[in-house]
Amino acid sequence: MTTQMLERTLTVSDVARQAGVAVSAVRFYEKHGLLVSERTSGNQRRFDRTAPCRIRVARVAQRVGMTVNDIRDLLTVLPEDGSATDEHWRAMYDAILAEGERRVRVLRRAMADIVTQDRLCEVPVDDQVEPTPYRMGPARTT
Repeated sequence: MTTQMLERTLTVSDVARQAGVAVSAVRFYEKHGLLVSERTSGNQRRFDRTAPCRIRVARVAQRVGMTVNDIRDLLTVLPEDGSATDEHWRAMYDAILAEGERRVRVLRRAMADIVTQDRLCEVPVDDQVEPTPYRMGPARTT
């Protein structure tokens, strides 16, 4: 790496500080292919200027429930040379938002099932007796 290139890159601790995570988190994201680094002649990792943003995106996506593999696929939208545009970031934003909304819909359907069904399953007491309904919460009165 040239001196000029070094000036445009970030160290592991720079990335961690800017992203608000521990250095070990930066290493985790790199190990799982969410970040790419280059090595200096002194074997130090150097990341492009998008690395902190990539981590922030990854953390939000994780909170939405996306897996590391999902996030890695999502980040392929970004060019590896650090030349991401607003359109690249918008595409990721839209994808995370859509996934979050999809998961909320799934959870709402599950919650509706819990609220509207007084018997979610039949639990047999023993082999000789009819199954007894297992109730979630207080029994309904009619």
